[in-house]
Amino acid sequence: MKKSSLVILISGSGSNLQAIINAINNHQLNAEIKTVISNQVTAKGLDRAAGEGITTHVVDHRSYPSRELFDQAMMQIIDPLKPDLVILAGFMRILGNAFIEHYQHRLINIHPSLLPKYKGLNTHQKALENKDKIHGASVHYVGIELDSGPVVIQTEVPVRAIDTAATLAARVLTEEHKIFPLAIEMHTEGRIKFKDGQLLLDGQKLTEPLIWKNNQLTQVKVTD
Repeated sequence: MKKSSLVILISGSGSNLQAIINAINNHQLNAEIKTVISNQVTAKGLDRAAGEGITTHVVDHRSYPSRELFDQAMMQIIDPLKPDLVILAGFMRILGNAFIEHYQHRLINIHPSLLPKYKGLNTHQKALENKDKIHGASVHYVGIELDSGPVVIQTEVPVRAIDTAATLAARVLTEEHKIFPLAIEMHTEGRIKFKDGQLLLDGQKLTEPLIWKNNQLTQVKVTD
């Protein structure tokens, strides 16, 4: 079977990138990472990619006078590769509408909250301040609005009384590393598709996210 082609965008340490690399190396994903692009030259994830022999690019957003020109510079790298999926793995720049629409239904992100709660930054601190008992992460296709778009999988973690933002973030990140490759696998295997703008799982409408709990998908709500 032909390998799916992936392009991954990062800004930092690349731990979710590493989870995807591991899933490929462990044969969970029948895919190939065509390139890794970072907007930060110091991103540690670039070293992770280089260590695997993956081509890397730095597109420094500070070198472009507008978001549109920055997006276009990335598109000039991405489009010749014809990726099946463009993955935002800790990419900390807001993308413009033209970029999002260009890769519609093949642009996927992981966000450290149970969307639609806590869009944007500082999600763990917000969960603590609001005394949430449950926090988590969401894998979603990217929509025009910030941290919007159909959610594929969510994972929940308990918020403990002794938690800080850092300890909560670390526990959520561990679960992110599990659900992100799962969602990518579903896309590359054709289990998740869009029809008339509706997200389908195995040919049925996915009306609520799949829930990852106790190392398995425990809640699947679909409709005909």
